[in-house]
Amino acid sequence: MHGKVALEEAFALPRLHEKTRWWASLFAVNPDQHAAEMSDVGDIRINYMDKHGVGYTILSYTAPGVQDVWDPKEAQDLAVEINDYIAGAIKSRPDRFGAFATLSMHQPEEAAAELKRCVTQLGFKGALVNDTQRAGPDGDDMVFYDGPEWDVFWSTVTELDVPFYLHPRNPTGTQYEKLWAKRKWLIGPPLSFAQGVSLHVLGMVTNGVFDRHPKLQVVLGHLGEHIPFDMWRINHWFEDVKKPLGLDCKRTIREYFQDNIWITTSGHFSTATLQYCLAEVGADRILFSIDYPFESFADACDWYDGVPLNLADKAKIGRDNARRLFKLPAFRDSEKRVAA
Repeated sequence: MHGKVALEEAFALPRLHEKTRWWASLFAVNPDQHAAEMSDVGDIRINYMDKHGVGYTILSYTAPGVQDVWDPKEAQDLAVEINDYIAGAIKSRPDRFGAFATLSMHQPEEAAAELKRCVTQLGFKGALVNDTQRAGPDGDDMVFYDGPEWDVFWSTVTELDVPFYLHPRNPTGTQYEKLWAKRKWLIGPPLSFAQGVSLHVLGMVTNGVFDRHPKLQVVLGHLGEHIPFDMWRINHWFEDVKKPLGLDCKRTIREYFQDNIWITTSGHFSTATLQYCLAEVGADRILFSIDYPFESFADACDWYDGVPLNLADKAKIGRDNARRLFKLPAFRDSEKRVAA
């Protein structure tokens, strides 16, 4: 399929190349290649896009990013630097690249102001945040965004009419020591990423964020961070047990996925899993993505191009849902018909 849109695609600041390579050495088979691809927002990425039929990419700063910075001023300064950098880097290719805002999530008002600047002045398509914000004097606290003190931020997101991508980050501090240190191979895609994000977004559901902000749109990667596969069980316990005990979210978990929550294929290229998500979530709420450079264009695109879907659903997931959600301009192959 030509004209696919990809929207969980990471970059890093070139000045932090050595740090990027060090991070890559912890998980990448070829750290040098990974660091080079992460730092590039030009020819390397465009060549992959052209080869594999990706018309448009929305870029976001790599995890854990600013969410790993527990000093509020340092985090805010870094977020502004990242946003200004990527705005300049993609300015000459508006037909191929967009960007998500990077935000320090220490203070709701500050995060709201930076998001507004990025959307209204820099033309960004929304925000991507790497799960909870590290905070506290030693970085061992975690800031969640599901309490009423964050309503000023969520109101800004909905007023700007842009989506919020809730992306994972690695466990840190005492959480790492108590839960993951002796189970380190489960950190990341095998388990910890889904555990962190699913806790956070279900907290948003049960603490009423979507009830107070019914137009809010939240995107989850990796085919929903395990939640679609527990949809029946979550729904059963919320509706038949938790609500009689006092849970007061206004709608069912299925309705929140129908109206507020999207999932992407990033880093999860399984036909059987996608088919299950089509049954539970529906083609209207699924978006194609790659998770580059953690995953490869070839693995994602060759898989998606070969998935046995009807042409209407293939066009929705691969391109049209994203065009509508992010209000994308014309881009390469954006009007091309999807062929069988």
